Amino acid sequence: MTGETKFPGRLGLQQRVLPSYRAPFFDLLANSCAGGLSLFAGQPRPEESIATITQLRHTQYAAAKNIHIFSGSLYLCYQRRLLDWLKDWNPDALIVEANPRYLSTPAALQWMQRRGRPVLGWGLGAPPPSVSPHFLGKWGERKRGAFLSRFDALIAYSQRGADEYAVYGFPREKIFVAHNAVSAAPAAKPADRPQTIDRVTILFVGRLQARKRIDSLLRACATLSEVEGLASPRLVIVGDGPEREKLEGLAKQVYPSAEFVGARHGDELKPYFAEADLFVLPGTGGLAVQEAMSHGLPVIVAKGDGTQDDLVRPENGWQIPPEDEAALASTLREAVSDVNRLRKMGAESYRIVSQEINLEKMVEVFVRALNSVS
Repeated sequence: MTGETKFPGRLGLQQRVLPSYRAPFFDLLANSCAGGLSLFAGQPRPEESIATITQLRHTQYAAAKNIHIFSGSLYLCYQRRLLDWLKDWNPDALIVEANPRYLSTPAALQWMQRRGRPVLGWGLGAPPPSVSPHFLGKWGERKRGAFLSRFDALIAYSQRGADEYAVYGFPREKIFVAHNAVSAAPAAKPADRPQTIDRVTILFVGRLQARKRIDSLLRACATLSEVEGLASPRLVIVGDGPEREKLEGLAKQVYPSAEFVGARHGDELKPYFAEADLFVLPGTGGLAVQEAMSHGLPVIVAKGDGTQDDLVRPENGWQIPPEDEAALASTLREAVSDVNRLRKMGAESYRIVSQEINLEKMVEVFVRALNSVS
């Protein structure tokens, strides 16, 4: 980045945890801060199964002591040592997760604002709290609005998240959309795929967990083999996890041709993306969606927290209701029925991650937000 697109000071950034997939983003952001970047984060609860790291190439890491309180909709977190870290790093600006459940955040806001330094909130958005009875929900909304009003600017993962922040009265000119990205812009355009094929190859890449709904994908593919005029698609499942044995048993019953190839990483994944015609993620999560798009694949994903809304559009794929097996089956049927359309949609997927949604664009928005309040 040029000097004009850098943040000129020292940046502090708070996270509850440091997922391994965020490391490239934080290191790229660190290179865009003239004074460097220090990241404060702790460890998740064991049952969360989040892969974390504590070593970064260009970012200073400071360990938090996370104290997890309650669970589910009542979950709260307190991060010990947050003020000690602020005093040691002494940042010119601070970015924190815009989550009122983190009990130590107000003290950090106060510490920075006493010194006349900006604090930016970063988050998914602010959906209305699902609390009953009604007056508790209204109280929660007022509390969230008061919490958000303390920030100098907000950075949302998606346009939906930005709209939710605006509903709470936060000025739209101070809301920035940094599309959630986990991959850099692709370095090279994928090879052209043939327009005529014997059968469509459907690809899934990810951890084999119940929430990924691979069981629904197996059953949906089984319905395709019963549709007159459509060749039975090849289904390739890349990944490993606690549900693998169960899923392989289900596949023997409903879709015996399904291929379970185990976990693959990095360059090992390239041949599978190259051979595929369609990428499908029927459940939650999905770090591989952007990678699939960088290989020129159209995608089918389940609707989630809004981060997929900007990434997956009618021009490059389909978003389906979660937990709706019938919708998955009908969408698959529509997708595999027109190979030429799949190719056009794949080209649009590549354009989106090349030009609009990638790590470089995400960092640019963060720097722009920082410079707007500094």
